[in-house]
Amino acid sequence: MGSMRWLLGGTVVTFLAGVAVAVRLSNLLPVSQSPTIGAEMPLATSSPDPAAATPPEIWTCEVVVIGGSLGGVAAAAHAMQAGARTCLIELTPWLGGQISSQGVSAIDESLVMRQRQNFSRNWNRFKQLIAAQTVALPSEVTGIATAVVADINGCWVGDLCFPPAAGHAASETLLQSTRQTAPDSRWATSTAFKGAEWNAEGDRLIAINAVRRIPRSPDYIPTGRLSRELHRWYDWESDATFEKIPLRLQPVAGRPFAVIDATDTGELVGWANLPHRLGSESYATTGEPHAVADNPDCTQAFTFPFALAIADDGGRSRNQLAQLQTGYAKAEHRRDFSLNGFNLLSGRSFFHYRRIVSLSGSNPLTGTPGRGDIALVNWNRGNDWNLMNPPLILTAEQILAEGQDRNWLGGLQIDALRAAENRALLFSEWLMQHHSTPTVPLAHLSGPDSPLQTQSGLSMYPYIREGRRILGRAAYGDDEFMLREQDIRFDLRGGRDWRARAIAVTNYAIDIHGCRYRNWEPSGEAASAPINEFVVKPIYIPPEALIPQRVDNLLIGGKSIAVTHIVNAATRTHYGEWSVGGAAGAIAAWYIQQGNADLPLAEASRDEVLVQLQNQLRSQGLRLDW
Repeated sequence: MGSMRWLLGGTVVTFLAGVAVAVRLSNLLPVSQSPTIGAEMPLATSSPDPAAATPPEIWTCEVVVIGGSLGGVAAAAHAMQAGARTCLIELTPWLGGQISSQGVSAIDESLVMRQRQNFSRNWNRFKQLIAAQTVALPSEVTGIATAVVADINGCWVGDLCFPPAAGHAASETLLQSTRQTAPDSRWATSTAFKGAEWNAEGDRLIAINAVRRIPRSPDYIPTGRLSRELHRWYDWESDATFEKIPLRLQPVAGRPFAVIDATDTGELVGWANLPHRLGSESYATTGEPHAVADNPDCTQAFTFPFALAIADDGGRSRNQLAQLQTGYAKAEHRRDFSLNGFNLLSGRSFFHYRRIVSLSGSNPLTGTPGRGDIALVNWNRGNDWNLMNPPLILTAEQILAEGQDRNWLGGLQIDALRAAENRALLFSEWLMQHHSTPTVPLAHLSGPDSPLQTQSGLSMYPYIREGRRILGRAAYGDDEFMLREQDIRFDLRGGRDWRARAIAVTNYAIDIHGCRYRNWEPSGEAASAPINEFVVKPIYIPPEALIPQRVDNLLIGGKSIAVTHIVNAATRTHYGEWSVGGAAGAIAAWYIQQGNADLPLAEASRDEVLVQLQNQLRSQGLRLDW
């Protein structure tokens, strides 16, 4: 009888004559010094009940994209556009990340770029695709069952705001259309990354492992309390809610194999413990004028958005939220709440900021919204969660302590998720309590017909502004390359110019949603770094920002590129993530086209190769110039 090799929880499992033998292939390399994270991983010889596990479903792929985030969708689309057989997995039920499951379906773009209209062709086409989507609406609130996004768009944060389901639908439509040039490509939502397999040298990925979950009930919707569901989403074993199907994504025989980490927290980076940084950095570490301290706890605030409607539900939703039991005292949450001087409704208001359904058609800068209008709430002095007691993202030491190197469960702190959920729900209650009136009633929307389609009304997954950020290889005089604050500001000396080497270009304010501790002890946050986009240069991103250390066939396709904590605040938004993801997908496809499975992806950064690669990126509708 032959053998079958696959991985459970980071452990390679070989089924030989019906006996499961588990051996982990770890990348055993020297321990890096703090604040660089990337220590060696211990050997593991066991995994969750491998003998009882179902053998996996096998997908053969040339490019694997981990994470159907906005960057992941762009990466998969551009890899397929170039003909690469591409496989994508996404944890949540929706594709699109921040424009769908994370509830930030309000395109927030640089004012400078909006004035110049110098976005890429593919980004403009994607926005048009979103605007053309027909979406279901909560008819009890709106009085109509469906609408086209373009007909209900009316916000002032940007030019396009929409129900999150439209972001998922547009992402699905985009992938379906680009699959025509790579017909064997496939993707799956509700699928969790579980680990990977390495070659004998530990410098190349040879398979990605995942687990799909299929709800047993056709009426299932996510709870909107990720703290209660996260580990169940990642568990190998089936339960009363989900049937689980192990999945192994492996190379096409005789072909190169490229992997893109497009998760918003850098899941593969964290699981494999590749050299990376987490949280804020000091001046001694980065040389940035506004850097304060090395603190892995201090990632930017994360948020669970929700939808608020101008509708009369008889006080039902407010009464439900009043029953919420919280760990932190409600008064402690509420003392942070404020509209920051904005009107609730009229003019350039809180409600108009991210209004996703405009039935009234009111001007978002001068008018007043009406009954049936719906706003998405993602507010700094409201549902942002910036407390680091505890921090959200697990460090390498915490991953080891929890055994997630052997059984990956997302790499997040459950207590932090729970506190952020409570903060969001309490902010919704506060808005209804203090701002709802008989003439302008407010209602918190939840359930299957609500915009976020969860039981609680919160987003399926939080909006992640910052996760793990890779340290690049030696380049441009850096032993470990990263884009620094000086590289992106007009008013600072010492910046480097990558116009000739760009594989993406973006722009945005340095917009830090800062961290703090509950007792206000020093956090290390770069509180003086934020600046508007008119002081920020065009941010040219060289290929080295996407290429991690130690692994020769891995790229980053989202927020986890090689940037500092400060620079992440300018590259993390919609267009920056899209541009990086598209570049990663196109570079991966170029790598596959070379036909050499031993070629390192770092070859893409060689001068003579980069010129050809840049031409290919432009031919796919990506923009590399300002």
